[in-house]
Amino acid sequence: MQARSGRTAAKVFLRTPVALVLLSLAVPSAHAVIVRGTVTDPLGAAVPGAHVQLMQDKSVAGTATAGTDGSFEIRSAGSGRFRLMTSAATFSLGIGQDFYGGRTDVVTRDVVLKANTVTTDMTVTATGIATPLEQTSSAINLIPFSALQERVNVTDDLRQSPGVAAVQSGQYGGVTSLFIRGGNSDANKVLIDGITSEDIGGRFDYNTVTSTALDGFEMYRGPNSVLYGSDAAAGVVNFRTPRGATSKPVLNYTGDAGNFHTWRNEVTGGGTYNRLDYYGAFSRFDSSNALPLDRYHIATSAANLGYNFTANTQLRFTIRDGVSATGVPNAHDFFGISAAGKQADQNLYSGATLENRHNNWHNLVRYGIARKREQAVQFYPVGELIDVFGFGTYFGNTVNIRGANGYSATGRAAINYAGVYPAANDQSSLRDELYFQSDYTFNPHMIALFGFRYEDERGSYNNPSYFENEIVKRTNYQYTLQFQGDIKNRLFYSMGGAIQRNNLYGTAGTPRFGLAWVPVRPGNGFLRGTKLRANAATGVQEPSLSSEFTSLYKQLQQAGATDLISAYNVRPLQALRSRTFDVGIDQNIIGQKLVLKAGYFHNQFSHQMDYVDSGTLLRVFGIDTSTAYLYGALLNTLAFRAQGFEAEAQYAPTNHILVRGGYTYLATVVEQSFSTDAAYNGSAAENPNLPGVPIGSSYPLVGQRAFRRPPQTGFFAAQYEAAKWTAALKGAFSSRSDDSTFLSYSDLTGGNTLLLPNRNLAFGYAKLDAYGTYAATRRVNVFVELSNLLSQQHIGPIGYPGLPFTFRAGLKVRLGGN
Repeated sequence: MQARSGRTAAKVFLRTPVALVLLSLAVPSAHAVIVRGTVTDPLGAAVPGAHVQLMQDKSVAGTATAGTDGSFEIRSAGSGRFRLMTSAATFSLGIGQDFYGGRTDVVTRDVVLKANTVTTDMTVTATGIATPLEQTSSAINLIPFSALQERVNVTDDLRQSPGVAAVQSGQYGGVTSLFIRGGNSDANKVLIDGITSEDIGGRFDYNTVTSTALDGFEMYRGPNSVLYGSDAAAGVVNFRTPRGATSKPVLNYTGDAGNFHTWRNEVTGGGTYNRLDYYGAFSRFDSSNALPLDRYHIATSAANLGYNFTANTQLRFTIRDGVSATGVPNAHDFFGISAAGKQADQNLYSGATLENRHNNWHNLVRYGIARKREQAVQFYPVGELIDVFGFGTYFGNTVNIRGANGYSATGRAAINYAGVYPAANDQSSLRDELYFQSDYTFNPHMIALFGFRYEDERGSYNNPSYFENEIVKRTNYQYTLQFQGDIKNRLFYSMGGAIQRNNLYGTAGTPRFGLAWVPVRPGNGFLRGTKLRANAATGVQEPSLSSEFTSLYKQLQQAGATDLISAYNVRPLQALRSRTFDVGIDQNIIGQKLVLKAGYFHNQFSHQMDYVDSGTLLRVFGIDTSTAYLYGALLNTLAFRAQGFEAEAQYAPTNHILVRGGYTYLATVVEQSFSTDAAYNGSAAENPNLPGVPIGSSYPLVGQRAFRRPPQTGFFAAQYEAAKWTAALKGAFSSRSDDSTFLSYSDLTGGNTLLLPNRNLAFGYAKLDAYGTYAATRRVNVFVELSNLLSQQHIGPIGYPGLPFTFRAGLKVRLGGN
């Protein structure tokens, strides 16, 4: 009895907290990094029997074989930087990203194997969580690091995606806009390392993003205000900075030169040291361009620093700074002379991200800033000073303006009015944001995400010549809830919603739903691999600074006409709205060597910005602004539709050859506009030399296509890669598009003889570029870029000649590294 009671007392004691603490002190810690995870194919199905190696530098620190459910676990007594290499029958070798592991850390690293590539295409932009492309329903294109190596900026590679049109107004340094699936160019969310980077209201000049310190970018086509809030009304572009990955420091230098006094120097460096990974870059590019007074330069600096407190807790700091200045020759073909102007931009994006993963729970908090400043100055007037109706006006040379539609006009266009020079203006767009994300994996088939975003936006516009000094402040909030997962690795879903609270337009809700079904799993046979996808979403966009300053509410407020605001119930500008649905199919033709993707999209854009003159305000809305001396104002009354078909194909017959191409048909139509509808404002503009032909001088007419969105676009890229050299040919194509000369009341008599009909006014083009590299030694590469082989100069909007044929040649030198 005593022995039995003693055993019972011992059992009771062992269950006490004191005993548990003593036992934990008595048993030494394992002092081994534990790496565990699951090996799956791109659809999430387990890959049993996969061989997983834990690599530390060039040594194997441990191995494991995946179980029947794809799970594995590796233990190693070492600590430091590791990388997983995974192999399995019928799959290509999988090489993972390097990571830090301490001696007592438990690290979770899942592996996704693909049949035909070393690295698996993953997207974060679609759902906020790293997901294989095969499991997403969204239309996404990934532009890799390798595609940007010989480029100066991202303009040409923006065109290497279906459903988009990139338009550059002029040559190097010219403003570059992006139209996604027919949406406005300011309806896109732009992220740099997760930091909101567009101006307040969505405007973004892609010309200011050089290829320096870019690890590639993602192009998401469709609204995604659920995750990214205001401005993600048509699409999302997500740029990312490389991370240091080599155990030994590596230094890369690139130097090149070309025609038009073009030269470029770039230095990048990076590596890892125990818990730290580091990367830095600097470059400068200069060119005189092909027009007088159009010299351009841009300097880019960037850094990416990561520090692991533990294997599962990391702090990362990123910064990107771009400083540029360019001449502003204006629409040279309309005036026959370059304007004597300059535009300077200073764009700084920086952020700090703290990230932690504990078992199935992942948390992230990011603080980011965007500091964007722009200055424009007209040094002195150009052209001839002529008096028109008592106003001194400078006119350009006599030119013949010819449109792609066959219409032409001859005359002299007004450049600017007489006044005090230099004439300057400046603007700024500043943003501080805080983003928190928490996602939890309930099981391999379901993940929930909660997000919160806070934005503090400040903007200003200053023009001393017109006594303008506008300042705006906005404080915005967003709450997001989203679910994603799959059913039997065949049916993949994502659904969510967000509530936006914007300081200007108030509260808005944005739901989104996506579904992908894989009736035929990918394989090596003919037509083995079919994915059907569908999406429906809504998006919102906040009005820009200039829109707010010229809105009816703001102008009446500044004029002190509060009685008119009350009498007519005038409200501040509302959110610009979009909604979309799309369906598509991804079909493997010959295994995964030949893949075809095709889809249909239908977008509706409402409550867009519309300039309404004072007469229309009185006739249509009954608002008499004569006492406030207003000529017109912006309202949320414009609506248009954009629908179309997009397709792309990719073919890799061997490991050395890759060919891809795409085509888009786009149909846009303006459904409502109080600025151009004759039923409301009397009549459209008209060129007296073209009687009976209505013209939208500044906005497209109701029933016509939106400006600068060509109905047909396409692209292709063909690349061959050998042991010591590579060669590539890329092309982008565009049909004619609707546009305007914007020269209303600008001829010598103050008339409209220089306006031309909008339909097919802008030229189509075919831009072909060729690239080649040769490895002279193990550390020295020589390269050449031949751009615009056909020397077509109507690539930009009408009136803005593009660069003719250009070439650049140089070398790349690599020092250090593994």
